[in-house]
Amino acid sequence: MLSARYAGEPKSDARNNAKLVAAMRGVADRRAHYACVLVLVESAEDPEPVIAEGRWHGRVIDAPRGTGGFGYDPHFEDLASGLTGAELPLERKNALSHRGKAMRELLTKLVERELVPEGIER
Repeated sequence: MLSARYAGEPKSDARNNAKLVAAMRGVADRRAHYACVLVLVESAEDPEPVIAEGRWHGRVIDAPRGTGGFGYDPHFEDLASGLTGAELPLERKNALSHRGKAMRELLTKLVERELVPEGIER
């Protein structure tokens, strides 16, 4: 999916968000989620790559909120906190986000496989 170019070229967060809000007009179920899959392949002959996934559940809102983040963050409201991705402090966003969850899962799997020393922060 070309989410950065949802509204076409040249890419624009503002145009993407406007198109998203317009597409959601009249839609009652605004549930949405981000997904991230990370795959670590040690070599072309790797028989078992390390795969980690993360999802961030929320809903699409019409009016943008917050000044942080990027992309769809002002229109993506986290279900747990009620804040948008653009309202969340970066540390909290990283704890909740699909990318943060996938990276923590990947690091955990690497430690379990003894591919990363125990002292690496997760």
